[in-house]
Amino acid sequence: MIKKSAYAVIVAGGSGTRMGTSVPKQFLEILGKPVLYYTIEAFLNCGVDCSIVLVVPAEHELLAKSIVAISSKPSSIQVIHGGATRFESMKNGLSFVPEDAIVWVHDAVRCLVDQSLILRCYDQAIELGSAIPAVAATDSIRVVEDNKHKVIDRNTIQLIQTPQTFKAAILKQACQQEFNPSFTDEATVVEASGKEVFLCKGSYDNIKITRPADLIIAEQILSQRLK
Repeated sequence: MIKKSAYAVIVAGGSGTRMGTSVPKQFLEILGKPVLYYTIEAFLNCGVDCSIVLVVPAEHELLAKSIVAISSKPSSIQVIHGGATRFESMKNGLSFVPEDAIVWVHDAVRCLVDQSLILRCYDQAIELGSAIPAVAATDSIRVVEDNKHKVIDRNTIQLIQTPQTFKAAILKQACQQEFNPSFTDEATVVEASGKEVFLCKGSYDNIKITRPADLIIAEQILSQRLK
């Protein structure tokens, strides 16, 4: 397989609303280091030489740069400002990625992403053009419509994660569309442009830090990995 240059666009635009903190989730600490630190390190040490474009709100630029400064490869990271929506922030980051690269787009608060998942996405994107990590639903699921609800087969449900990974040219072309509220992630943007996207095996450890309990889970997993 021919290797391609790799870029990670890490989108760090979340707030602390559901966490109940005034500090955005990506800056909360686990084992003495910010969530964002672990996310950055996962890509810097994934086994593929990559550059990182870190997309942050302007008001948190200095804080983000202080985290970059303690990373293992600060020279490989560029900090830029995000936009009003996830789509705009991703598009801003993508403007620093060459057409012929493979690009991961990743949530800053998914700090438990590991090397095997990152490389699995990279390899599939080279082969198929995209890799959208997903895991099967394990809970019973009901759909609510018009104040009524019905159960659906959980075996037909896939829970989507990041890093959503593409040949950069495919995602760049898709981003020429006008924003649509249906763009909930990069996969929906690419699909709206008429391109098929391909799922790949995700990881149940690759949780999104959203609520206080998630920090406890992340601390336990990271403690085991750092032993």
